[in-house]
Amino acid sequence: MTDDARATSGVPLTRPPTDLLRGAALFLDFDGTLVDIEPLPDAVAVDARLHALIARLADRLDGRVAIVSGRSIEQLDALFGGLTLATSGSHGAELRAAGGSGEVPDRPRALDQVIGTMQRFADANPGVVVEVKSFGVGLHYRGKPTAEQAAEALATGLAADHDLSLQRGKMVFEVRVPGDKGQAIAHFLDGAPFAGARPIFLGDDLTDEPGFEAVVANGGAGILVGPPRDTAATYRLNDVGDVLAWLDEAGEAA
Repeated sequence: MTDDARATSGVPLTRPPTDLLRGAALFLDFDGTLVDIEPLPDAVAVDARLHALIARLADRLDGRVAIVSGRSIEQLDALFGGLTLATSGSHGAELRAAGGSGEVPDRPRALDQVIGTMQRFADANPGVVVEVKSFGVGLHYRGKPTAEQAAEALATGLAADHDLSLQRGKMVFEVRVPGDKGQAIAHFLDGAPFAGARPIFLGDDLTDEPGFEAVVANGGAGILVGPPRDTAATYRLNDVGDVLAWLDEAGEAA
């Protein structure tokens, strides 16, 4: 891997050392980090290798592993089938301790109006997909890149009209309840089993930058997954395959 990714400080990013997880608390984004992004969100699956890897990491780190995703906790539970990890869903809006109960906000009724408006837009623009989440609605234009400007204008207006947050991601605009991944990580770090451990967060998207900032602020490190860009992360891995290989090595070293 070349040292061509740069943090916001201008320091080139390098591959994370394999001993980085010793005594650490590990926070993991999902789409684009643990699994490749698919044209349709429902096409993603957790295979036996990934399931076993996450379970092994949780065991090695004495439970200090959390999934921090834009997906809902319900979606993540279905994908990971039986793993009762600490989990944050919906970009920090949902929080649940490992094996415990969660903190779930009220679902705004305005989201139903957002769904209807976005679906009419998708119907008029074949290739655009509406993803309904527990506390947000994503407008994916991967199947029709030429719809980007119109999709952004629509999502921006809906967020402003309904007092919701606009989240930009990889070929998606999401209108959702407020929250971010940095707040979720900070919440987990305040309690067991994460308190006092050095936090490490892996993520690929702009939505992961608050998470990188949170772990750095708490003496840890962020790991950017994917192409170089300005980032608050400290290290970089090339892609999902590189992430899984590094996690396997780092888990053994931990």
